[in-house]
Amino acid sequence: MGSAPASDRVHVPDTVTTAVKILVVGHFAVGKTTFVGTLSEIRPLRTEEIMTQAGELIDDLAGAPDKTTTTVAMDFGRLTLSDSLVLYLFGAPGQKRFMRLWKDMMHGALGALVLADTRRLDQSFDIMGVLEEHGMPYAVAVNQFDDAPVFPESEIREALDLLPETPLVVCDAREAASSSRALISLVEYLQTLTLQEQR
Repeated sequence: MGSAPASDRVHVPDTVTTAVKILVVGHFAVGKTTFVGTLSEIRPLRTEEIMTQAGELIDDLAGAPDKTTTTVAMDFGRLTLSDSLVLYLFGAPGQKRFMRLWKDMMHGALGALVLADTRRLDQSFDIMGVLEEHGMPYAVAVNQFDDAPVFPESEIREALDLLPETPLVVCDAREAASSSRALISLVEYLQTLTLQEQR
């Protein structure tokens, strides 16, 4: 897993007047912890625990056979965008048994970035369904795994049944530039929605 180097500045500057909460969501083992760690300017808060035999019948390791830990509460990171704006990233655990916690994390969030895996696109439906149920705007970022099949954007969009206006991008959660582009796609979408509401 990649992580951004921790910033010397642990505290938010006094000039910051606006804080924005963004969720990073997706099914189990899709790369949420890596994504938050890659973009965070501070050492990210992680609540990962070693997976045990008790979880073998619950956590589907298809597509992630080497996974040994799982998030049990959340990942948290921070990204200062300007002297006045800071972004807080909250990564939610993907297993259904954590869905109640996941719903609680939605309070106060402006939007969500849904990470998806082309090997398991069907597992994204429940996540997107909960977001839509709560009226949470989202963008989708297909996390590129080394052994995952590559499909045209139109096929992925159709497979996920996305609305034409829902952003869909491809990213590598291990790379800062790629992850930043995915996050920018969500922020730009949220700005567009805000402008439409103001008209």
